[in-house]
Amino acid sequence: MRTLDAPATNLFYNAEVSARRYPDKPFLVFYDTAVTFAEFFDEAERVAGFLEQQCSVRKGDRVLLLMQNSPQFVVGYYAILRANAVVVPLNPMNLTQEILRFADDAQARTMIVSQELYPRIEPLLGTSLTSVIVAAYSDYLKKPTTLPVPDFIAAPRLELAAPGVTQWRDVLASGLRPGPLTAGPDDLCVMPYTSGTTGQPKGCMHTHRSVMHTLVGSMRWFAMQPEITLMSVAPLFHVTGMQGGMNGPLYIGNTVVMLPRWDRNAAAECVQRYRISSWTAVPTMIQDFFANPNIANYDLSSIRRLSGGGAAMPAAVAQRLLDMGVTYYEGYGLSETMAATHLNPLEHPKKQCLGIPSYDVDSRVVDPVTLTELPAGEVGEIVIHAPQVFLGYWNKPLDSAQALVEIDGKRFLRTGDLGRVDDDGYFFMVDRLKRMINASGFKVWPTEVESLMYQHPAILEACVIGALDAHRGETVKAVIVPRSEWRGRIDAQAIVDWCRENMAAYKVPRIVEFVDALPKSGAGKIMWRELQDRETAASQRAKNS
Repeated sequence: MRTLDAPATNLFYNAEVSARRYPDKPFLVFYDTAVTFAEFFDEAERVAGFLEQQCSVRKGDRVLLLMQNSPQFVVGYYAILRANAVVVPLNPMNLTQEILRFADDAQARTMIVSQELYPRIEPLLGTSLTSVIVAAYSDYLKKPTTLPVPDFIAAPRLELAAPGVTQWRDVLASGLRPGPLTAGPDDLCVMPYTSGTTGQPKGCMHTHRSVMHTLVGSMRWFAMQPEITLMSVAPLFHVTGMQGGMNGPLYIGNTVVMLPRWDRNAAAECVQRYRISSWTAVPTMIQDFFANPNIANYDLSSIRRLSGGGAAMPAAVAQRLLDMGVTYYEGYGLSETMAATHLNPLEHPKKQCLGIPSYDVDSRVVDPVTLTELPAGEVGEIVIHAPQVFLGYWNKPLDSAQALVEIDGKRFLRTGDLGRVDDDGYFFMVDRLKRMINASGFKVWPTEVESLMYQHPAILEACVIGALDAHRGETVKAVIVPRSEWRGRIDAQAIVDWCRENMAAYKVPRIVEFVDALPKSGAGKIMWRELQDRETAASQRAKNS
């Protein structure tokens, strides 16, 4: 087993070390405005001082963080840690009632929020929330740029006046300094909420030690050096972006070019302008980047590797990237493991593969009922024992007990993901345990069907769900986004006919629906459950009519 000696320190110590090592080097680049490591460290300290002295944040308190990728997100995240508190990052797509549930569940009274999202939390002032810091992204647009700046980023600072509300600019100007840094490696650090695909979202309790292990491990795995410039495009509230686009680069001392929302033209321009070598993203972003009809106009020769997870990169798409000289390294992890537990080795990656267990990770494929380990090639549930496995779900002991089991005297996380291991020890995803389609007694795994369908040249994106069928019980339905050049040139029957030639008959979609876009989470994952729920509801209405 590969082992790793990760630093046994508070995560904030990484900010201090990099500020001492590279004080004048840009850490964050935001639409051509740079924030150096020393400036970042100083601002995080000042915001931390305000949190402690004006917001009464104490050690172990949970503080909500709600904004898009921006310098303020990163400064706010580390300011919360510097105040010995716990970061609770929220998806910017959440609305007022959802934010209220998170605030109440986490028992958080303080929030750092961006200006455009402030109206969503305004109704919570004075009740659930007592202290709010509001940030205007435009405060960090300090020099002209030719990059396309979204309106919500360029919007001037609004003058807000309400009890307990303070502008980011005024927080920095207060010049307050925090008390001693006392949170240790085994204190709570960050509490990301799961996406809720298996019910209500739950807060994953992570310590400084569990976060540190994953971020150091992934940086070492990919042999990251301070000279490498990265791009941060995956959402920072999600563990993939948080570790690959923020925490890891800060530890190493990398410059990070930030985009608050995915824009393939802006991303390509940034790669060319800043000689970006690498970035972490979900497959849908990578697909969109290289599907850009203007991609040949940019110099992308600096790209060394692309990596990510959250969903399997379709084999056909990965091959197209290889044909262009770009290798996409897939990995696997969850909110419960603070990102990657499995990674593909640089010297021998396999396509559409989760990779091999990372440092100090004991991962197995087991029978979901007996928890007995299965031999290579057999499909079962992936379970994980590792230093980065979370402590449990916040205030949910029953859910924690179901997720964490003992096998051979070790504490394992049940992932709910079905996979298999090949003879070389590489893990492959089959599907979610609860996503299987039962068509006339045949088990159909949507991820497998989607992977095969991506080989069709007309298909840009595909999501496979189950549809009720009077004869088969369930049948296979494919919801497809066609490539722009194929729109109007291909019909559903042509897709079905192609599938019959390329996969077993019981896997073939009997229903094909074309759409302009698939629903995606804030992290860029295709929300198959939303499509499934819509289909189930429509079938129920038809049945009752």
